[in-house]
Amino acid sequence: MSNELLFFGGFLLFIVLMLAIDLGLFSKSNKAVSFKQAAIMSAIWVSFALGFYVVLRVWGHELHDIQDFAKLTEITKKHLHNIRLIPEDFVASLELYKRNLALEYITGYVVEYALSVDNIFVMVLIFSSFGVPAQYYHKVLVWGIIGAIVLRFLFIFLGAALISQFGWILYLFGFFLVYTGIMMFIHRNEEEEIDPQNHTVVKFASKYFSVYPTFVGGKFFHKEAGKKYVTPLFLVLLVIEFTDLIFAVDSIPAIFAVTKDPYIVFFSNIFAILGLRSMFFLLVNIIHKFHYLKTGLSFLLVFIGAKMLLHHWLDNWGFTTSHSLIVIVSILAISVVASLIFPKKETHS
Repeated sequence: MSNELLFFGGFLLFIVLMLAIDLGLFSKSNKAVSFKQAAIMSAIWVSFALGFYVVLRVWGHELHDIQDFAKLTEITKKHLHNIRLIPEDFVASLELYKRNLALEYITGYVVEYALSVDNIFVMVLIFSSFGVPAQYYHKVLVWGIIGAIVLRFLFIFLGAALISQFGWILYLFGFFLVYTGIMMFIHRNEEEEIDPQNHTVVKFASKYFSVYPTFVGGKFFHKEAGKKYVTPLFLVLLVIEFTDLIFAVDSIPAIFAVTKDPYIVFFSNIFAILGLRSMFFLLVNIIHKFHYLKTGLSFLLVFIGAKMLLHHWLDNWGFTTSHSLIVIVSILAISVVASLIFPKKETHS
């Protein structure tokens, strides 16, 4: 078995174990997640993400089984890593590679985590529009995240295969991200609305499933008089999955602007998704205070798209992954600080 499969298999085993523990500890109790629990969960997932940075920093070369300079050169060219190897010094070159790999991972993690905040705005809207009791939020989010992991896996490795065959797709991704960022900026102040009765997913599900008219505790399915039904909670789960699918169209190309290694894209993506639900419970009651965040995210998408379009020139100018991370963190920090310094004025009817 190759090192890639062992590394990847170990990562998936860890994720499955953590999700199983999570489902066992929190979901069966059907109690609303408190701010304290959310803070602890967030700290744990961020710690795991940072710990994985250390793993890549120390053992990153094991991912692709790099044992000599020829293999290092092959992997560097294959995944377009922005580093200059030192032919006469394999050890120093390997150190450069591991440092850059870990930096690409943490930069991708920050990008995905930041873009996930916009997902939280929509999740809050979905739960309130469908009238979901707070104690069932966690169960829906956990199962939604399990589905999201499968979808991201397919998207990421399909995207990587396309990029390796058709390099021009990077420019297509770049134009798409710039366009998305501009549109997000234009519509940043518009109030989003969700009509549960007329939502596309609800209409589709109602066509093929019998839908029970009310929530049945925390159940996704219900059986009555010998007939099986899906509950409104299951419809909410489908809407959450559909929403994540839409967000993945933005976020996955964004991380490919940081790294072309599909494993690093997947690792950073999944850690950010796993931290999303705990961040949801942290921000659900205060998310409205960060009113400049959408503006910041729009600038972030434009920057990442422009980086994709201009990557050859930026590489020649010496623009590295470290510089990308600095720009990304600066954009996010400015949007958060500006939201706190210049709070949104309350409108009174």
